[in-house]
Amino acid sequence: MKKIVVIAALMLSALGVSAQHAVGSLTLQPKIGLNMADLTKADGSDLRIGAVIGAELEYQMDDLVGISVGALYSMQGAKGSESIEGVMADETIKLDYINVPIMANFYVARNFAFKVGVQPGFNVLHKAKAEAGGVSAETDIPGITSFDLSIPLGLSYEFNNIVLDARYNIGMTKWMSELKSKHSVIQITLGYKFDL
Repeated sequence: MKKIVVIAALMLSALGVSAQHAVGSLTLQPKIGLNMADLTKADGSDLRIGAVIGAELEYQMDDLVGISVGALYSMQGAKGSESIEGVMADETIKLDYINVPIMANFYVARNFAFKVGVQPGFNVLHKAKAEAGGVSAETDIPGITSFDLSIPLGLSYEFNNIVLDARYNIGMTKWMSELKSKHSVIQITLGYKFDL
């Protein structure tokens, strides 16, 4: 998969490149979107659908490359089912973060960018919720790793300053020290770039 993305990016770059914003410009992009989050190596886990909201600041270094940094509130975790004393319960692991994506944006064709970077994250919510037979309970999850590190890979398309962005955030650190499980998040956002 990685080879396909790299080859596609190289082929598109041969078509001619054009950055949307002038070299040396600075833009601010508020954005909102949807997370489809899961936890790796968690048997029977399913996607937790959540929101992501925040903003990114981008500096256009040259015609081909922009560097951005952001702050995003990101709802992550997973869903699943478990038998508790013979009763099936629906569970939601709520792990919310303030993520700080630091991205290199490669403008491989007009209005189109390939993105790669690093994303430190800081846990702000860690709860488990169980529902069974119309009764629900929620409790804090002990032993959470407060710092998370992900590698975001993505693509974006910009038209009239409106930016559609799709990323896959690959978790690099365990969300709980005694588990091998990491974050796996598909993120789709819509934003608007303001020139500063």
